[in-house]
Amino acid sequence: MTIAIIDYGSGNLRSAAKAFERAVRETGGAERIIVTARAAEVAAADRIVLPGVGAFADCLAGLNAVEGMMDALEDAVVGRARPFLGICVGMQLMAARGLEHGVHQGFGWIDGDVVSLAEGKGDAGGLPVHRIPHMGWNDLTLTAPAHPLLAGIEPGAHAYFAHSYHLVCKKPDDVLATVGHGGPVTAMVGRENMAGTQFHPEKSQATGLRLIANFLSWRP
Repeated sequence: MTIAIIDYGSGNLRSAAKAFERAVRETGGAERIIVTARAAEVAAADRIVLPGVGAFADCLAGLNAVEGMMDALEDAVVGRARPFLGICVGMQLMAARGLEHGVHQGFGWIDGDVVSLAEGKGDAGGLPVHRIPHMGWNDLTLTAPAHPLLAGIEPGAHAYFAHSYHLVCKKPDDVLATVGHGGPVTAMVGRENMAGTQFHPEKSQATGLRLIANFLSWRP
């Protein structure tokens, strides 16, 4: 089984690859982890991981700049239902739209918009009452604890965040976990064979390793 981590010029690729390699070792699996910028390798992979760090539009442009990558993603994930995990901006790109520095069309896999953490969450003068970016450790609230990717992860588990925008889902059932930061913030989404985390599993120690191990064995 091959797990492809997409390289498009954004994301902590080495950290992500090391975390997946560690999960393979600890579970005694035989999965092959590759970091690739080749659309053909993504199309042929059994599971796909899309990291992302930076602005929504920049990450989207980076993906579009890799020849054939968007088509490979659509075919593998939507057409052939390969398990998919988006991380941070990789999760945000699953949305219908990103509203960071303009309006940008996302993949449309999750119905919702990516908006600023400051939107609708300020004092009477319009100033944020919480720090932006949201950076550091926070406790997860599991809204769908029975989801296979959350097996063995307890409510209140710690995860590491670093972001200024978040995905506001139009369908509550798409939200698997939230975190408190000036109000509920989407921490994890999922639908069919697709999932995404706003937090960084590769930096989230025991919580992240368990989620990665669950992803490796996931049979959606």
